[in-house]
Amino acid sequence: MIGSKEAREALSEIDEMVRRVRQSQTYDIASLTMILWGALVFAGNIATWLWPRDGYDIWIAVNAVGVLATLVMTYFRAARSFDIRMLVAYLLFFAFGYLCTKVLGDFTPRQLGTFWPIYFMLFYAIAGLWLGYAFVLIGVGISILTLVGYFYVGGEAFSLWMAFVNGGGLLLGGLWMRRI
Repeated sequence: MIGSKEAREALSEIDEMVRRVRQSQTYDIASLTMILWGALVFAGNIATWLWPRDGYDIWIAVNAVGVLATLVMTYFRAARSFDIRMLVAYLLFFAFGYLCTKVLGDFTPRQLGTFWPIYFMLFYAIAGLWLGYAFVLIGVGISILTLVGYFYVGGEAFSLWMAFVNGGGLLLGGLWMRRI
């Protein structure tokens, strides 16, 4: 027979182990998603740098491929079930961003290139309050570097800056999360 103190300690250890397993599973899927989006965003920024007049079409394609690939990946990595809430979340996310950038404001390409990464990173940072500090660090870090680029990196070099800051930041963040 064990005493109540030992039972509480054992239950506390079990709770901690369950928390770590859940965080590990979350980090596994999130890290793969970040690596995917990092590669897509890197390619999108390089393509925008090479063909700036096609930027709008490039980013529609990048985002469509990213959402579809994320949904497929989570389907196969998770319980092989499709959670419609994830698709609805993406639709709401992009609808709100579109409302802000096209309806409420008329953003320049540079402003769009700043808004969307910071908008994405806001959700990373918020998710990190529940899912783990790595999300907060990645979100805040990429946001700060995006603003540095907006204010201090001139002209055409901004797309290259964003390729490394946003795309590279997501890639490195995803790889880092796989090691934690």
